[in-house]
Amino acid sequence: MGIFAVKTTASQERTVADMIMNREEESIHAALAPDSLTSYVMVEADDSAVFERISDEIPHMRGVVPGKSGIAEVEHFLSPKPDVEGIAEGDIVELIAGPFKGEKAQVQRIDEGKDQVTVELYEATVPIPVTVRGDQIRVLDSEER
Repeated sequence: MGIFAVKTTASQERTVADMIMNREEESIHAALAPDSLTSYVMVEADDSAVFERISDEIPHMRGVVPGKSGIAEVEHFLSPKPDVEGIAEGDIVELIAGPFKGEKAQVQRIDEGKDQVTVELYEATVPIPVTVRGDQIRVLDSEER
């Protein structure tokens, strides 16, 4: 058993993964179409012979990359990275959602466990710390650069 890379037409990765899983082949265990991987679907199967049988019947499937991979090579696709990754204290950010949308702020504190960032708004007369989710901000200027 191993992980096989199935080549697909661009932007059809999810469709191909769904079709592979809908076939209910006993030798196919799982299919993964990560957003960061274009034109490929990762499929866990007993062997590559099953792909020769089904490749003609699945539209947008272009073939299988020779060889197989282990779970260690695809593990990074399985765990989502937090939205606060790449943000550091002192960074200048813009709020892109919520009641302060469009405001610029400076990062004061980062809580990776909750995926939240505490920022201090620039144009506020009294500095008020505001806590927002990591996906509600966009980094404008980083002190690390």
